[in-house]
Amino acid sequence: MTTTILVISLTLFGVAIAITFTRILLGPTFSDRVIAMDVIGVNLISAMSIVSILYETKAFLDVMLILAILAFISTIAFSKFLERGAIIERKRKL
Repeated sequence: MTTTILVISLTLFGVAIAITFTRILLGPTFSDRVIAMDVIGVNLISAMSIVSILYETKAFLDVMLILAILAFISTIAFSKFLERGAIIERKRKL
């Protein structure tokens, strides 16, 4: 019973990732695309945790942590780019 529920939820996470991927392709603004990429990151982490439960292993925990850090950093970088137009600002001496 538990396995069936986990497989159904994994399938629904796959559908949610596919729908969000269409938002990345068709998003009217750049900020919509950034939010969709963040949502895909969260859904991937959730799907990986379900796979980890199904396989009864802890091998995916490191990968989930790295994926969460990368998704967070990329969201911060894109939002900084939207706000200022540059990710890393450098002061030049003339």
